Amino acid sequence: MAISLKLNGNPTTVEAEPGTPLLWVIRDELKLTGTKFGCGVASCGACTVHVDGEPTRSCQTYIEDVEGAEITTIEAMEDTKVGAAVQQAWVEMDVVQCGYCQSGQIMSAVGLLTENPKPSVDDIHDYMHGNACRCATYQRIRAAIQRASDILEA
Repeated sequence: MAISLKLNGNPTTVEAEPGTPLLWVIRDELKLTGTKFGCGVASCGACTVHVDGEPTRSCQTYIEDVEGAEITTIEAMEDTKVGAAVQQAWVEMDVVQCGYCQSGQIMSAVGLLTENPKPSVDDIHDYMHGNACRCATYQRIRAAIQRASDILEA
């Protein structure tokens, strides 16, 4: 089945069987490997992408459900103001250890800062609570989100 969507700003048509998770289309068909498979049940956040601007778990989003949608992956984040600020803060705060969850963490952080440019620590905790980090860098993730907020405010 042919599905038309906009991927990272570019009109794209993909062939996929109904019921195929968006994650596998992004990784296997479109060869964008920044989005990671973590748990497969939408619990860890490693597969987070934006669908029409909303952070979405791509492992449980079926390709037919995104017909005509705007999909943004980690590969396009540096091209956005909020994404660039989050990535800069991630580097400054030395967030990454193993890095496996980081694309999903960044995609969620961009979603948060887009909705709430000046989040409190509680806001950050509440918004990010569904993103798991195997290395437990949660304090650095929160600090980086606060730093990204400061960068955006400057």
